[in-house]
Amino acid sequence: MTGSKFHLKNRLKKALGRTASSVHWLQRQINDPYVIKAKEMGLRGRAYFKLEQLDSQFHLFKKGTRVVDLGCAPGGWVQYAVKKTGSSEKNPLVVGLDILPIEPVAGAVLIQQDFTEPEAVELLQQALQGHKVNIVVSDMAPNTTGIPSVDHLRIMNLLELAWDFARQVLLPGGAFVGKIFEGGTESTFLAELKRNFKTVKHVKPHASRKESVEFYVVAKDFKCTTTK
Repeated sequence: MTGSKFHLKNRLKKALGRTASSVHWLQRQINDPYVIKAKEMGLRGRAYFKLEQLDSQFHLFKKGTRVVDLGCAPGGWVQYAVKKTGSSEKNPLVVGLDILPIEPVAGAVLIQQDFTEPEAVELLQQALQGHKVNIVVSDMAPNTTGIPSVDHLRIMNLLELAWDFARQVLLPGGAFVGKIFEGGTESTFLAELKRNFKTVKHVKPHASRKESVEFYVVAKDFKCTTTK
């Protein structure tokens, strides 16, 4: 059996012209139970199960919840949000924004737009008929450099931009979920969230790979007292 695995690895390298690291990634994908399950269920990716596990732990979604997914491509989190909220074409409750083109997800409004641009909030309000939202989620990550300190700072910048967007559109009592890479500077950001939410937790879902430095911050019960 060991010999068979060795020959398979070599065949992959020769046939696809891949480096050893890319072959390792491909083999990991092939054997990943969450990747396999996502394909069986017709999902956009294994990230679906991360949000499912966060929801199971923190009870984020229910029928009628309005959700915004920032950096939503390829759409796994949107798929989960649609399922849990009952979002539909007639009653859209889930909106996804991304600078990349996104294949449609039934029941969701998907907007190709940089969420940091001023018009993004207006487009969101149009999609939700002027309503503010209950949850803002972000599974965004920058292109990694392999330098942990640099990658950490890059994802913290993305997360802070996502939070700036969220505070403009969240209803009182709303929630915010975002991805972080471990690195040391997150304590300042978490302190900022604690000033604005009643509870703030950070957790690594089982669907996150053990070797990954990612974890998620989950902030609930937004303290904002004004609505528009």
